[in-house]
Amino acid sequence: MHRALEQAHLAAEAGEVPVGAVVVNSEGEILAAAHNAPVLSCDPSGHAEIRALREAGQQRANYRLEGCTLYVTLEPCMMCAGAIVHARLKRLVYGAAEPRTGMVESKANLLAQPWFNHHVEVTAGVLAPSASKLLKAFFAARR
Repeated sequence: MHRALEQAHLAAEAGEVPVGAVVVNSEGEILAAAHNAPVLSCDPSGHAEIRALREAGQQRANYRLEGCTLYVTLEPCMMCAGAIVHARLKRLVYGAAEPRTGMVESKANLLAQPWFNHHVEVTAGVLAPSASKLLKAFFAARR
């Protein structure tokens, strides 16, 4: 999660919402690291999670990332939750809850729906104070 926070800081420095993500394989090796960049990339899907999943898929030459864990500083949105299921991640670890659009615990729990043929283990709240502080500082500076 510390590496994901480093990515979140890079996003903030670039003027993007400070969210960072890292994909780690079952051996603990980092396959991909990314931060939010929808504004800079002119891409509405440029969320940290999506960018990290894309890079990890390229590293593995496979969109299925079985056995991998995604570390992300903020609770994933609906788009990212869907990508997590489709990637067949083993585990999701996230920091701060997202009360407005979070789709893992805050607004809904998309990852726990019975109709999905794949289920993802979830660990929430890891380094949440650090992730929340970074987000709050970013938005306070923009006001």
